[in-house]
Amino acid sequence: MYTAAIKFENDKLKIIDQTLIPASVKYIELKSLDETINAIKKLKIRGAPAIGIVAAYAMYIEAQKLKARSYQEFQNEMNIICDLLHNARPTAVNLSWAINRIKPIYSNALNKSVSEIIKLIRQESINIHEEDKEACRKMGINGLSVISNPCNILTHCNTGSLATGGWGTALGIIYAAKEENYNIHVYVDETRPLGQGARLTFWELMNNNISCTLITDSTSGSLMRSGIIDIVLFGADRIAANGDVANKIGTYCIAALAHLNKIPCYAVAPTSTLDISIKTGKDIPIEHRSAQEILHIYGYNDNLPGNAEVYNPAFDITPADLLSGIITERGIIYPPFNDKITKAVIKT
Repeated sequence: MYTAAIKFENDKLKIIDQTLIPASVKYIELKSLDETINAIKKLKIRGAPAIGIVAAYAMYIEAQKLKARSYQEFQNEMNIICDLLHNARPTAVNLSWAINRIKPIYSNALNKSVSEIIKLIRQESINIHEEDKEACRKMGINGLSVISNPCNILTHCNTGSLATGGWGTALGIIYAAKEENYNIHVYVDETRPLGQGARLTFWELMNNNISCTLITDSTSGSLMRSGIIDIVLFGADRIAANGDVANKIGTYCIAALAHLNKIPCYAVAPTSTLDISIKTGKDIPIEHRSAQEILHIYGYNDNLPGNAEVYNPAFDITPADLLSGIITERGIIYPPFNDKITKAVIKT
């Protein structure tokens, strides 16, 4: 039902260049660390789970290139690779989560050869990818319990197969509903500043013959007020221990409006996105994008006098008290969240 954003075949890492959608769908190969970091920064690959998967594969690809003459030298060079990847995008926790899955493999392997370590890194990268596919399916199935039939769903940004290793987080629930023949309709807001709802989610839904309507970001409130929206579903790039959610800018506004209009509002994310080292959303770093990403939309191409001031954060923080729950592959976490998020992370 979905188009895979990431392919790892014959030891080659390929991604769909999402900056080209919807004009074209093109897979590009990431052959170097620089190309991978550039792809993450330029949003050729995006979505917290997808970034983590790509980072893991990139570590394997780079590990093969190292000419380390000793284990210690190999370890030092791998740590440099980790640091460079970690700094590519600060908000999505799955990036550091995936790196921390790989690190122990080479950090505690004095009794293994470098070639053995590299094979283990390869297998762990594949494991991360496969686990995310399964997590997506489980989130979709778990989310069916909060979907009515029929149902009008409002979604924000892109949370589908382009953002994950499987069919998605919030969009995964929509795909699961489609498989179960639910009568659903999805309202897709454009999601400024990069139009990831309009360019990516709308494209995904149309390609999968799922009934949908594209709306501007400022339209969602009037739809809620009119009683058209039954539920709000969105993803997350990081969720703090108290349930505060970092997601694409505009999520807070939607959640606040849903709360005001008494509409259920759920964040949907794998447990790898739950960051219990962060107490509240105030501690989550927020990435800021360039001014030109907004200015170019309106035809400003270096034709303004002086420096144009543009405030362009990529994410905002939605307080936990605006959420009806957090849907994960391990079940739905309902408020009050208290220590429930911590328990969900450490659950085996």
